[in-house]
Amino acid sequence: MRYEEMAITVTELNKYIKEKFEDDEYLSELLIKGEISNFKNHYTGHMYFTLKDEKSLIKCVMFKTYAQKLNFMPKDGMKVFILGGVSVFERDGVYQIYVKAMEEDGIGTLHKKYEELKQKLEEQGYFDQSHKKKIPQMPKIIGVLTSQTGSVIRDIINVSTRRNPNVYIRLLPVPVQGQDAAPKIAEGIRYMNEKKLADVLILARGGGSLEDLWPFNEEIVAQAIYESEIPIISAVGHETDFTISDFTADLRAPTPSAAAELAVPDIYEIKQKIKTYQNRLKQSLTKKLEIIKLRYEKSISSKIFKEPTRFIQDNYIKIDNNIKKIETTINTKIQQNKQKYVELVSKLDTLSPLKTLSRGYTIIENENKIVKSIKDVKTGDKIKILLSDGTAKAQIQ
Repeated sequence: MRYEEMAITVTELNKYIKEKFEDDEYLSELLIKGEISNFKNHYTGHMYFTLKDEKSLIKCVMFKTYAQKLNFMPKDGMKVFILGGVSVFERDGVYQIYVKAMEEDGIGTLHKKYEELKQKLEEQGYFDQSHKKKIPQMPKIIGVLTSQTGSVIRDIINVSTRRNPNVYIRLLPVPVQGQDAAPKIAEGIRYMNEKKLADVLILARGGGSLEDLWPFNEEIVAQAIYESEIPIISAVGHETDFTISDFTADLRAPTPSAAAELAVPDIYEIKQKIKTYQNRLKQSLTKKLEIIKLRYEKSISSKIFKEPTRFIQDNYIKIDNNIKKIETTINTKIQQNKQKYVELVSKLDTLSPLKTLSRGYTIIENENKIVKSIKDVKTGDKIKILLSDGTAKAQIQ
């Protein structure tokens, strides 16, 4: 009972600390300088960011009333002077600066380094279109350099396998943030090239502040991308983020999911195109035969009444020659298109799931969804097993 009478609540403690902050006149009106990071312009009009220097940082909030008076848009890496007071946000028990005014103090150190390196590499030809390599039309292996866990690799796998179930994703885990990330990323690009482990590479990570994305602004990474023999798609950050890697890569994608769409063709669209080409070829040959027939009939009607016997004899020879030419042309066209068709069918057959089943593999479905992980099933689930010559049912124990 004695402890209950002596103890205070968390809310009472936070309120007490907040009152201490507000009682300190020095903390109520401060002019502070620092560099902006993790900036977020909320849809409500409020601005949230972190102000930092070389050794420390503090959270800041600038409400809409004050934010709408700014004559510039703050961004990561920008150095600023801010006027405001320090107080405690009772709910979370954290102290932060409530900003009333802000002025620019030049651009931040990282932003300056970014612009200097971008200009340097552009002058050296790192961004030239003439150096960009084409992304292969039908890649079999997609190499991905990103973190081993997280939504990025899941999104790439989901989009890729949906567009082509037989494409192979080869992940090379690399750190995508921190001081050691840039050398590891460059090393990963070179390793994939040396071992020839992919037809195309996707370099990806999610969004973040300028500091979070900085490994992709390092010269060592840009050089590895520039020297890569394997085409590289850069998908770093959000759609509005641009890194040195984006400018150096053979192709930039606004998001990791978009990178997967650019790298992996839709196999169902390809099948439809093949059918369209076949129909066009048939129509073209039919029209050509009709034109030849009309020309021949016109020729007969103009000369037959002048020299009937001679005309008929001469045209026997012409008819034979024309028939041979037509047959030769048609046979040549058929053989050429048959060869193209066989090659395309062969490629599709190589990628076909049925081909995989014929080699002894199976596909397991649970509730009409393909089982890709042990996490996709639980004890008691009734599963369906697809084999090359039929299906079987089983229950998980």
